[in-house]
Amino acid sequence: MNEAQSPAGERSERNQETRSRRTLLLLVTGALLLTFGWMLAGGASLQAKTDPKTTAATDKAATVNGQPISMSDLEAKAGENLSQLQHQYESKRFEILSGTLTQMVEDRLLDLEAQATHKTKDQLLAENAKAPEITPEEVDAFYTQLQQQRPQGLPPKDAIADQIKTHLAEQKQTEARTSYMTTLRAKYKVETFVEEPRIQVATEGHPAKGPATAPVTIVEFSDFQCPFCSRVEPTLSQIEQKYGDKIRVVFRQFPLNSIHPMAQKAAEASLCANEQGKFWQMHDAMFGDQEKLQVADLKAKAGKLGLDQAKFDQCLDTGKYVARIEDDTKAGAAAGVSGTPAFFINGRSLSGAQPYEALAQVIDQELAKAAAKGGKG
Repeated sequence: MNEAQSPAGERSERNQETRSRRTLLLLVTGALLLTFGWMLAGGASLQAKTDPKTTAATDKAATVNGQPISMSDLEAKAGENLSQLQHQYESKRFEILSGTLTQMVEDRLLDLEAQATHKTKDQLLAENAKAPEITPEEVDAFYTQLQQQRPQGLPPKDAIADQIKTHLAEQKQTEARTSYMTTLRAKYKVETFVEEPRIQVATEGHPAKGPATAPVTIVEFSDFQCPFCSRVEPTLSQIEQKYGDKIRVVFRQFPLNSIHPMAQKAAEASLCANEQGKFWQMHDAMFGDQEKLQVADLKAKAGKLGLDQAKFDQCLDTGKYVARIEDDTKAGAAAGVSGTPAFFINGRSLSGAQPYEALAQVIDQELAKAAAKGGKG
């Protein structure tokens, strides 16, 4: 179960690290990534037959009573975990490369602008990327927002007013710098070619809405009892309204049974409703009232939706779709999903109850790419 990042987390990410610390971090992490990359690449080449008479010694992972367990069998058994490791490696590699590239590009942009204006980099930033002062009204508004997100355990405003002010100041400073860099990027025609890794997630045969020919496909792994999954639904509706037939939304199951005891049967209920062409109606009914997801509640919802009650009840009672949900969960885990909601927008991963702006930004980028290739954008 994921949530939007806390102010403290956002503040930490936005703080500018010193060059020496960045260099050390990149060197250490780079070494780790090279090690992971070697392990993953090496693992792919370890293929051999499992016949006890022909299994090479180098392919043996173990022997039991003289019978070998081959490395290829071991890797097949560990496939899901190895796949997760591969995605983590690729994601971290992109994060490091992208962050370092941004620093290099911005340094070069400031160099060019400094030469053109005969000013120092510090002067340019002071003149063009200076954040405005934080007002008491902004502190009040932010505190009110925190109260809504955390109704319990929030200290009095006066006790954390300075922290809020610092957070907002750093946020505005980052926004001001980003805005200035955007201007310089346009002026000096920056192009970047480091691609974010894409994870292929199957969509065929899963509940979906939107044309199959849409240039952008959003695959959501979700849990009907997850409060953050419910919270993101209005955002998805807003996305659908704005982009219309330019997007296709595909739903896949990822019930977190260890913390959501009603999620499994709710997932089954959605697929039982899908049999009768009313997946999305059941989807909306369950997210609309997450307090009522017991089996009796699910059957009552089916009745209100006009489903064939006997058929629905039999489907739900017999656990007809248990294996299908297990397959979805395994596919999600293999793709790196560990909490809900989790999204893959044309294979690009976003986790948690993302705000509208985060989803729209990725969609706009994908539509721009499709238009550049002559697709529908």
